[in-house]
Amino acid sequence: MIGKWGATAARAVRSQSAPVTYGLIALCCLVFLMGPASGLSPTYGTGDELLSAQRAYFERWGVVPVELFKGAPRAAVTPATALFVHGSWLHLLGNMLFLYVFGAMAEERMGHFEFALFYVGCGYLALLGYAAAHAGSAQTLVGASGAISAVLGAFLYLFPKARVTSLFPFLFFLPLRFPAWVVLPFWVSLQWMAARRETQGPGVAYLAHLLGFSLGFLYAWVRYGRPAAVSSRGDNPRTPGRKDHQA
Repeated sequence: MIGKWGATAARAVRSQSAPVTYGLIALCCLVFLMGPASGLSPTYGTGDELLSAQRAYFERWGVVPVELFKGAPRAAVTPATALFVHGSWLHLLGNMLFLYVFGAMAEERMGHFEFALFYVGCGYLALLGYAAAHAGSAQTLVGASGAISAVLGAFLYLFPKARVTSLFPFLFFLPLRFPAWVVLPFWVSLQWMAARRETQGPGVAYLAHLLGFSLGFLYAWVRYGRPAAVSSRGDNPRTPGRKDHQA
């Protein structure tokens, strides 16, 4: 039996009635294409000139922990602006794939306005938490990973039995379908193990992923409570339109 919200979310995906999710994807893609990281705009030059422009761009719009806690008003907004800035094509496409797969159902359950506030608020706090843990770092932090991790956390609570098709490298990328309660905790475990080896240098902000996921799960738990979760804990629908949901 398909739960009430599971059936509603399935219809939302089919009709593409998730304007916030698709709007966020479009905005992130547009910002990336117009910025120096894409390498497509001749405005930023090439070679060393392009690299210099990229560094300046990330420092302006990304989070620099050591600057954030100096109290500058401009730095205080960077945990929000950094959510829409990505460092490479792979960084952008990976994040947008996760948002596309999991965002629509979460948005349908929460509602458009609440989902937008949830996304930005949890993303802001995840990056702020990461910056607090690395308060002396001058490395810039950009990307929507903290906010998208929050979406994954909320999705796990709201739709734990929704089946997700995953590709596992150690199984030769064989597509296998598992419920969210299997796939997402496995993903969190990988983030936790990677976070333990995290250094101060450039790389992936795994701690921001863990903070975002925790915030999203706790938000869904507190906001919707057990009755809402029970209504979605049936045989959740197969999300149409994508054969390979990667996580």
